[in-house]
Amino acid sequence: MKFGASWVLVLVALALMIGLRDRVGGDWFAYVRHLFEAETLTFAEAILLPDPAYNIINIISLKTGMGIVGVNLFCGFVFSLGLVIYARSMPRPWLALAVSIPYMTIVVSMGYSRQGVALGFALIGLVALGRQRLLWFVFWIFLAATFHRSAVVLISIPLLTMNFRNFRNLPILLIVAVLMYTALLEGKTDQFVEQYIDNEMQSDGAFVRLLMNVVPGILLVLFRKRFVVAKGERKIYLVMALLAIFSFGALVVGGLPSTALDRIGLYLIPLQVFVFSHLPNAFGRFDSQKQAVAFTVVLFYTVVLFVWLNYANFSHWWQPYRMFPPLDIEEAYNMTR
Repeated sequence: MKFGASWVLVLVALALMIGLRDRVGGDWFAYVRHLFEAETLTFAEAILLPDPAYNIINIISLKTGMGIVGVNLFCGFVFSLGLVIYARSMPRPWLALAVSIPYMTIVVSMGYSRQGVALGFALIGLVALGRQRLLWFVFWIFLAATFHRSAVVLISIPLLTMNFRNFRNLPILLIVAVLMYTALLEGKTDQFVEQYIDNEMQSDGAFVRLLMNVVPGILLVLFRKRFVVAKGERKIYLVMALLAIFSFGALVVGGLPSTALDRIGLYLIPLQVFVFSHLPNAFGRFDSQKQAVAFTVVLFYTVVLFVWLNYANFSHWWQPYRMFPPLDIEEAYNMTR
């Protein structure tokens, strides 16, 4: 896919903002600690650990002297590339980009590096799936899961959209799902259950984040006929909408641990971009109406960003924005101990 000069500029700017950040994001120090723990690992050992690709990137960054900057630049580039490809596949790419900034970009990619890079690959995979390229989708999701294994949940999307009267793709998908489970999750499910279910881990702000997926999900379910998209693509996002609604219901009514649901919700954020970038065409008949809808969407996400920056419990980890290299990396590591 070719990018125009403006989109190349967006890609570079986002990658640098994400990659060169200094002590920005709630898990920044945890990732610094993870970097130094990788110092004693060999490539063979890294592959056998959870999230092997992320471990390998840490080792390479250490060996080249790039440190945490190298890791973050790689993660920032992958996320930004995925976002640009995904936004350009939408009917209003710039609106899609605007919707993605407050939470997907600032909170996720700058706060959770592993999930951010996994989400970048997942966005490319969703574009492939929307074009009925199942094997490419599986490839990108597999790659995403090597950075954060929670990305395997996205394999459920094509499975749930399949016409089970046509079994041509089902064996391939089931085989791949088994291989991915064996490679990435086998032997670790007990840890997942203990961490997320038995200990009932709670994620602060999960209610609001899951609610943000529910709003576009309900809009899509209720007004799906207004969204002019291919039938296969509509099925994909209807499944994501139902998953978003189910996740929110499981939190509010079912009382399931919010952290587990919050992790799943991260991979449903593209639903917001999809729905709101289609909204002007779905609800606007004339250009003036479409512009008004687009303006309302931008205003809504501006308010979301303002409220989060000023009132979220942990937004102070993102403020002020700092850029390398003011803090010595050894000093940063000592601060994590």
